[in-house]
Amino acid sequence: MLGPVILAASRSDRMRRLVSAAPVTKQVVDRFIPGEDVDEIVPIVRDLAGQGLELTMDVVGEDITTPEQAEAARDAYLELIDRLKPLELGTRAEMSVKLSMFGQALDGGHELAAKNVRPVVEAAAEIGTTVTLDAEDHTTLDSMFAIHEELRKDFPGTGCVIQAYLFRTEADARRLAEAGSRVRLVKGAYKEPAEVAYQDKHEIDKAYVRVLRTLMDGEGYPMVGSHDPRLIAIAQDLAHRAGRKPDEYEFQMLYGIRGEEQHRLAAEGHRMRVYTAYGTDWYGYFMRRLAEKPANLRFFARSMVSKG
Repeated sequence: MLGPVILAASRSDRMRRLVSAAPVTKQVVDRFIPGEDVDEIVPIVRDLAGQGLELTMDVVGEDITTPEQAEAARDAYLELIDRLKPLELGTRAEMSVKLSMFGQALDGGHELAAKNVRPVVEAAAEIGTTVTLDAEDHTTLDSMFAIHEELRKDFPGTGCVIQAYLFRTEADARRLAEAGSRVRLVKGAYKEPAEVAYQDKHEIDKAYVRVLRTLMDGEGYPMVGSHDPRLIAIAQDLAHRAGRKPDEYEFQMLYGIRGEEQHRLAAEGHRMRVYTAYGTDWYGYFMRRLAEKPANLRFFARSMVSKG
């Protein structure tokens, strides 16, 4: 099981220095993170949108240790939203935020994160789009769901993410599958203990299908976060059985992974949203992408050998 090893490495300062210093690292990271600042990312947004794809934008960075850093993260999203406004993409370009970036782990972090994320949600609404709250490790979820519920009172389109590998998720999905809700379902990319999460890939896949069925049969808007061809086919079948039209759910995949499949789904009339991250603090995000899919690790390893 390489995933847990890679996730452990994502928290290692020594590994951070080693990977960051490797000559080929930037070339490989660029596959998943196409820019370091807003000037680099806006043309990419315009290009992807021109190809018929939709986007959800993530400003990467998770090691927030001061309120000032949390405010800087908030301001980075506000700058992004301001720069997206002239493109007039509406919901074709939304935001994804991790509440840890807004100070959730600091003293008084729940209140701090709620205070910092609200201006981002407000600014997104002003340009006709919305925000999805990303799920992090299981200890943060009650706080995330509480903030999500509060934001939806004023901004009902605010979305959230649920993770199939957690035991609690089936109950969360039943609660969230209501009219007007927007819920992204992913497998999960954090190292979680056996007391709270499935550890076996087959069990995780079965849980994903159970939760996805709940979302498709519900009254909300499911967002299918997966690159797995089998799960994508199952999602299409479940949507058909639930009587959903192509604009009543969507697929989401990461920038740099299965680009041909992204274009195929979009060409077939599906809503296909590309999770596009940018920023300089890319290490944690990058390592979780490697942990999620062994092929990503093989790609990185081959590049290290051939180009390093």
